[in-house]
Amino acid sequence: MSQETLQASREWWSQRWLDLLDSYRFKKRLERARNYSRQGNVLSIEFKGAKVLAKVQGSEVEPYKVSLFLDAFSDEEWGYVIETMSHKSVFSAKLLAGEMPQNIEDVFTSNGLSLFPFTLGDVHSKCSCPDKAVPCKHIGAVYYQLGDRFSEDPFVLFQLRGRTREQIISDLRNLRSSKLVEKLVEKLAEKSEETTSKQEQTEVQKPISEHQFSLKSDNFWQYNEPLESSLVVISPSVGETVLDVLGKIPLAKDEENLVSSSAGDVTMNYLQSVYKDVSQKAFLAAMKN
Repeated sequence: MSQETLQASREWWSQRWLDLLDSYRFKKRLERARNYSRQGNVLSIEFKGAKVLAKVQGSEVEPYKVSLFLDAFSDEEWGYVIETMSHKSVFSAKLLAGEMPQNIEDVFTSNGLSLFPFTLGDVHSKCSCPDKAVPCKHIGAVYYQLGDRFSEDPFVLFQLRGRTREQIISDLRNLRSSKLVEKLVEKLAEKSEETTSKQEQTEVQKPISEHQFSLKSDNFWQYNEPLESSLVVISPSVGETVLDVLGKIPLAKDEENLVSSSAGDVTMNYLQSVYKDVSQKAFLAAMKN
């Protein structure tokens, strides 16, 4: 993720929280709270489970104690959320990499939950100062400081809802691992069924055993039945022919072309082709009779 994209994501995350605070109608009180935050009056902020505990320096010597918390989701509700996250590969990849997807709230709304509080009334806050207004400027200063915390670590809001980043990442990994094991078991079961099916087909199509018919090597080549006439082939002898006995015919060479074959050779080649043709026709005639 580029620095600009990361910064945009943080600004969006933090702005959602600050918009909630800006909806407060007493603007002057918000201005004093913003000044407290900028001037360093918030001395400390720590998380105790899903609750935020802070100390804010006011007009008195002793700092005021501020507590703030949201309604945490139940284990069952978080189970649904983690399950939905695991189905979205983009969400899982970014969360496991320590990044917060920009549309992460869709996961919660799809399960009937809201990651961000709807109104300031959904944020339970208390201050030890004598001001009865809620939020007072001390609580407001902590609100602004939390906005900066969200910008640095968006997972802080998860913690306010009852789950730390480490818990969410661990749950995601365990769920993904169990799903991989389930897929592996399914594949092994399918493979086992295929193997069983192939074995059954092999047993059905199994060839005849060699022991079902006895073979005797003594009479393997013996055939006592008469052969069909179509299977009997009489081939002519390949001995000397009449032309071989006669030898070359002593004819003179052509005076115009002394380099070429003699007239005797030409005549002999012609007679051999005629002899071969006659032999084949005689052989075919014999086969028909």
